[in-house]
Amino acid sequence: MQWTGEGLIIGIRRHGESSVIVEAMTVEHGRHLGLVRGGRSKKQSGTLQVGNSVCLTWRARLSEHLGAFTAELTSGRAADMIANRQSLYVSQTVCAHLRLLAERDPHPRLLRFALEILDADVPLGEHLQMLALFELTLLDELGFGLDVSSCALTGETAGLTHVSPKTGRAVTRAAAGKYLNKLFVLPAFFKTPQNASDDEILSALNLTGHFLQRHIWDVRKNSHPLQRDQLLTQLQTQL
Repeated sequence: MQWTGEGLIIGIRRHGESSVIVEAMTVEHGRHLGLVRGGRSKKQSGTLQVGNSVCLTWRARLSEHLGAFTAELTSGRAADMIANRQSLYVSQTVCAHLRLLAERDPHPRLLRFALEILDADVPLGEHLQMLALFELTLLDELGFGLDVSSCALTGETAGLTHVSPKTGRAVTRAAAGKYLNKLFVLPAFFKTPQNASDDEILSALNLTGHFLQRHIWDVRKNSHPLQRDQLLTQLQTQL
């Protein structure tokens, strides 16, 4: 068995004295793992970094085996990210999110979005607006998408302002009534592409974070990415 394709490195872990297991996100093969022999050598360590894109060749005797990777660098983002804390934290958060996906299950839309975010040279607010939209897409691809197309109570498609923390469905302010303060604010940019204030972006990340915690992190007993918390703290200091 063999295939070759472009991959985004989203995880590295040591294996034995000199090798590593690389976790990469690819268009056709989804989240895929492979052993890189000698991956801890000086020659390969610069290439095998989370956030880098590489040309991968995977080989195994049987498709269900771990198999072995060979990797050739195509985009070395990791070195630049080390000098830019914002880019580093965003990259680490996005890659941690991609690791939530089922192994070998293709998600080309998420991968394209992830690469767009990693390559973006934008202010913090804009970067985190992209992250919030990425998390919204992630929830959808994991089967827990929010329904912000119409009001859960009236069926109206206009004037949607809030989201239920239990159902993930949108409602209008009038329909919410006395329960308004128990609901999440629905960011306007979740419905229509537009620039958002730092307050709106923070609300968006609190909303997506709630459903990731409820449906993914708690269920799998995973910790959420600490880098995400640090990004939210940075954003809050700008308010």
